[in-house]
Amino acid sequence: MAKNKKSNDPMSKLVALCKRRGIVFQSSEIYGGVGSTYDYGPYGVTIKNNIERLWWDEMTLKHENIVGLDSAVILHPKVWDASGHLKNFSDPMVDCKECKGRFRADQINGTGYGGGSDSGAGYSDGTGYGGGSGSGAGYGDGTGYGGGSEDVNVCPKCGSKNSFTEVREFNLMFDTTMGPVADDTVKTFLRPETCQGIFLDWKIVQESARLKIPFGIAQTGKAFRNEITTGNFIFRTREFTQMEMQYFVKPGETSELINYWKEQRWNFYLSLGINEEDLRWHEHPKDKLAHYAKEAWDIEYKFPFGWGELEGVHDRGDFDLKAHQESSGKDMTYFDDQTRERFHPQIVETSAGLNRAMLAVLADAYREDEQAGEQRIYLALAPHIAPVKAAIFPLVKKGGLPDIAHAIYTDLRKHFPVFYDFQGSIGKRYRRMDEIGTPYGITVDFQTLEDGTVTVRWRDTLQQERIHKDKVGEFLRDRLG
Repeated sequence: MAKNKKSNDPMSKLVALCKRRGIVFQSSEIYGGVGSTYDYGPYGVTIKNNIERLWWDEMTLKHENIVGLDSAVILHPKVWDASGHLKNFSDPMVDCKECKGRFRADQINGTGYGGGSDSGAGYSDGTGYGGGSGSGAGYGDGTGYGGGSEDVNVCPKCGSKNSFTEVREFNLMFDTTMGPVADDTVKTFLRPETCQGIFLDWKIVQESARLKIPFGIAQTGKAFRNEITTGNFIFRTREFTQMEMQYFVKPGETSELINYWKEQRWNFYLSLGINEEDLRWHEHPKDKLAHYAKEAWDIEYKFPFGWGELEGVHDRGDFDLKAHQESSGKDMTYFDDQTRERFHPQIVETSAGLNRAMLAVLADAYREDEQAGEQRIYLALAPHIAPVKAAIFPLVKKGGLPDIAHAIYTDLRKHFPVFYDFQGSIGKRYRRMDEIGTPYGITVDFQTLEDGTVTVRWRDTLQQERIHKDKVGEFLRDRLG
């Protein structure tokens, strides 16, 4: 077997694979699509749910002092004023006078906006949008899209030079209204992040769950950002799922816990099967921190298009609780009945994007090799991430083989997500399942009629072994856990 290798153009091929196999594809495609919104098909939603469940279990089952929450998507309008989003949650934008295209100012050659040699400025979620290695602009992954020092602005859409308007601020929050009658509606926003609901509810959760500091509140859910520039498939989209945990601690204990959560979160991505060599830490410079942060670290993954943030570990201090106390007039302090002290807890945040985590898993798993002169594309997904754990095939559609194969399938599907396939040659059936990352192929052949054994094929190595058909469930349990 030829050595496994990544494609020369893995991103475009990964996107094509995801569409072909119904993993992820453009939303509203029959109407021309909606910019940077995607639908997740049967296999994609299962992969995404597997990652989300692993995150949830990691937080709430492995830590006895972390509980869950599901807060509303639409919050009181004053929340976003108190949190600083109305003032700080915006992007610089420019319009091309020729083609009317709209772009983030930091992505236009030579603008010099947000440049420098580090991660540059940041969104209020800490993702960063500056950076690059020259005096031009750059993305938060440090690739330095703008770069250089020439004062020439080139439109990436139509190629016009120096055709841009002045830089203007662009609010990243989606407006919406509450109220059935137009005259009585109240303007508010779809949440751009999930953490504010945690801050609003933390005292109710703490008291009802009888939690003692330190403790955490975990939440997953949709967030919405009216991005000017999106792209790189599901890396930056307008609708996405966040996985956040806010950890409430005593003043003075933040530094130690930052280090603890950095280690915990790093190990989580390794548990997804991601190659450690493609991960790194990036610290936000002190003069480039978001308005709420005292310290910020990002786990970055080396995507085919460059380094990009997967998750942030932030010291938010007591900014949020004090801001909401001042705005609402409600007490947001914690009373320690051991020391008889009352204080605003400090907050250590871990904030991850589920869609980005999934993209990293898919990009890391994309493989090509050659079998008998034919190219094979497959996803080397960790078995616990794979949407289908095993595929069951009758070698041919005769001799009673389909009946035996379907009986095995019927028994297994009570315990595992499995797939039965009898259409096409056995080679094509293997290839179809390889493309969605199915780790095991189980084939019923004529030897099964003689001794009751079936062939089990491993996706990555193509090694095969024979086991008794009554032992297939035990075989999968041993390997899948």
